[in-house]
Amino acid sequence: MTRTLAIKSAIAHFDSGQLQSDLNRRIAYRTESQDPTSGPTMYAYLEEEIAPELERMGFTFRIIDNPVSERHPFLFAQRQEDPAAFTVLTYGHGDVQLAHAADWESENDPWQINADGDRWYGRGTADNKGQHTINLAALDQVIRARNGTLGYNIALLMDMGEEFGSPGLTEVCEQLKDEISADVFIASDGPRISAEQPTIFLGARGAVNFMLTVNPRKESHHSGNWGGVLSNPAIVLSNALATLVDKCGQITVEGLRPPPISAAVRSALAGISVDSSPQSPSIDKDWGEPGLSPSERLFGWNTIEILAMTSGNPEGPVNAIPASARAHCQLRFVVGTDWKSTGEILRKHFADRGLTMVDVHVEFGMAATRLNPENKWVGWALDSIQKTTGKTPVLLPNLAGSLPNEAFSHILKLPTIWIPHSYPGCLQHAPNEHNLVPLMRESVQVMAGIFWDLSELSHEPSWEHEPNLDAEPKSLQEEQSHGE
Repeated sequence: MTRTLAIKSAIAHFDSGQLQSDLNRRIAYRTESQDPTSGPTMYAYLEEEIAPELERMGFTFRIIDNPVSERHPFLFAQRQEDPAAFTVLTYGHGDVQLAHAADWESENDPWQINADGDRWYGRGTADNKGQHTINLAALDQVIRARNGTLGYNIALLMDMGEEFGSPGLTEVCEQLKDEISADVFIASDGPRISAEQPTIFLGARGAVNFMLTVNPRKESHHSGNWGGVLSNPAIVLSNALATLVDKCGQITVEGLRPPPISAAVRSALAGISVDSSPQSPSIDKDWGEPGLSPSERLFGWNTIEILAMTSGNPEGPVNAIPASARAHCQLRFVVGTDWKSTGEILRKHFADRGLTMVDVHVEFGMAATRLNPENKWVGWALDSIQKTTGKTPVLLPNLAGSLPNEAFSHILKLPTIWIPHSYPGCLQHAPNEHNLVPLMRESVQVMAGIFWDLSELSHEPSWEHEPNLDAEPKSLQEEQSHGE
């Protein structure tokens, strides 16, 4: 069978309704990783749904208990044809964000697909059950088309805690480091740059979530009797927040600003526009770092966001100075930022401004990663997608959001290629999450082309077991020496 016929077979699989049926069955598993009672459902998803399909496709597998968080297991599967051939590692996550079913439109049940025109509604249709279902379907069709022989080895790691911060992922990758011994990482998550444009990204911005609190006393006190002699924690906190970001969204904490955008990243972003489809919000052109294009601000720069803040009782305010105030904040950052020092940097920043009442608590951190755009796997993947779709795919140096890519790029030291199968307006994490039928149909073709072309690549000895010399450097100095 030829490449063209293999892709047509993948299209026929999609058009037959089988992929929709598989995805609908998977969405029915309520794998909400934030739910403390979700452990049995997490194991069931792997044992009942994913493992049998992988076994049918010739994989051996085992379920790995999470060494850090017991309700978030992993599944590791391998399909080995030849120890001398190269190995591809792929990844997906079977957990989802809390559904909040009451907030969905009445006709949409988050735990089953509701097909409405070109949209499939359901929790996980975009993030990430729809994406790994596409990849597994495409791989299956290519295995069938090649009479059961790919010519390379493939391994899969399924994570059931990604929406909870992927606890245990780095530890499991450390455990599997010798066993995996892969040559490239190819997986799918996140959105394309737009629904119509196939996209590749090479890493992701990192994230640090931190909480600021002001707790001067245990009780609230009458604002008339005590106003003017008792500090107001809400006012203190508001002043503290105003020192982090100016009125136009520019970060004013020098230690949390990124290094200048490199020429290579600036060039890659030059032809990219931020999504402006009807489903997406209109961007505020004057918001953020001045002198940068919207794409540079989104993909190449850092931001500090206030996610939530409270003091007193907003639903029932009383005439009292509140006892405390708190704000949940987030730093999104690119490679080169000293993110591990976020707490220390903020404490010094506030102390220098006389705001010692502000307590800083760092809650969560995830590293930024970015593969060198000149890595040979990048050009290969771009060529494969263009050959399949007839479109020039978009190359993003990194996703604007965050993914646990550090485990693959820094622990396993693999070149990381992400090929997303959703779009910016998909409402992932929100009520009425959905994916688009034309996008998913094109995506199953893209991945069939990728898996087929890997088979053809297996006949080229120069591609086998070449060390990854372009893994993301761990310091700014190393990054500059690599020329990004």
